[in-house]
Amino acid sequence: MSQAPDTMRLDKWLWAARFFKTRGLAQRHIELGRVQVNGAKIKTSKYIHAGDTIDLTLNSLPYKLTVLALNNQRRPAAEARLLYREDEATAAKREAQKLLDQASRITAAYPDGRPTKRDRRQLDRLKRDW
Repeated sequence: MSQAPDTMRLDKWLWAARFFKTRGLAQRHIELGRVQVNGAKIKTSKYIHAGDTIDLTLNSLPYKLTVLALNNQRRPAAEARLLYREDEATAAKREAQKLLDQASRITAAYPDGRPTKRDRRQLDRLKRDW
């Protein structure tokens, strides 16, 4: 990592930490109030320091991050993970939510799985005879 200054714009940090593909997406999430710094809603141009706490809602999933380092460049994901530390309780809550969403998608659409070609033909015959 290059020599990092002691402050950095929040939208640029979220982009460098690989939470968003573009700074524009990061700015939009901040404007919509999905990002809080130290428990307060902030503006896009907010400068953050190492040690700040960021609460982020991304795809309806919660993230609670502590800023460890600042970096102006977007680096590989392995290096980007070194910029923050995630709260274990929030990570566990997010994983539980992911599993719940996945289970509800599986059971809601096709409870017994998708109909096979044979099942589809039988359904079509029933509809025609009706």
